[in-house]
Amino acid sequence: MTPIVYFNGAFIAEDKARLPIHDGGWLHGAGLFETMRAENSRIFRVESHMERLLQSAEKLLRPLTRSELPSRVDFLELLERNDLKVARVRLTVTVGSIHLPATDVDQPPPLTVCVTAVPLSPPIQSLYENGVQVCVSGYKVSPHDPLAGHKTTAFLGRLLGLRQAQQSKCFESLWFNTNNLLAEGCITNVFIIKNGQLKTPPRDTPILCGIARSLVLDLGKRLDLNPLQIPLTINDLLDADELFLTNSIIQVLPVIRVEQHDIAQGRVGKMTRLLLEAYREQTKKECTPV
Repeated sequence: MTPIVYFNGAFIAEDKARLPIHDGGWLHGAGLFETMRAENSRIFRVESHMERLLQSAEKLLRPLTRSELPSRVDFLELLERNDLKVARVRLTVTVGSIHLPATDVDQPPPLTVCVTAVPLSPPIQSLYENGVQVCVSGYKVSPHDPLAGHKTTAFLGRLLGLRQAQQSKCFESLWFNTNNLLAEGCITNVFIIKNGQLKTPPRDTPILCGIARSLVLDLGKRLDLNPLQIPLTINDLLDADELFLTNSIIQVLPVIRVEQHDIAQGRVGKMTRLLLEAYREQTKKECTPV
């Protein structure tokens, strides 16, 4: 069966979706995207994803209204049309054709809006049980980069970071900022636990404030981990009692080694396991059909 996509307000076969040759996302990476996880035919925290995209659009593209984006019903129909209950769902929004000038300041050129849904392929269970290895990226996050902290389609730098991780046989590559403070992974947020306290880099590092990151901070409060958003150095990272990564697809993934340095003797930590369990329970709760 040919996959169905949501494309500019219509459901069409994937091979029928066409971008104009002058689309700003295609030419210049002028776009935003959100990657979401669906379970039981429900997308986890879809409105949080939409709100983040709207905030980025206002700063980087143009102000949008929620009505310009797919509705909850649209997402559900896309899953149904593709016969998917558990899926990886991606919303991409670009500036559209850059050769279509606005005829009215109140009516800017239309955006290109596309949603795809494919079977979910999270990390295999053994990685959650045994943990993963990460490396330190040779690239830096700059607080002066206007794209920092936003999920944009200008993604080549992150892909190069992931290539570096793959070449080092690592799951992820961690980025520091130009002040040598821990920022984030190529596709993840980073947390440490030290002396029973949960810590993660603050928003202004800068980092992308992940939807999973937000939930883990809430779960940390419930588990009395007194979460802190605080600047972290390489020493904080290597001296952590526990270390893990988050994003909407992997949820909470333990890290047991940074390059050649073991974290907690190379064992997955107790609190990381508890946070993963709590995260999965919250997902199940929110994605259970009413």
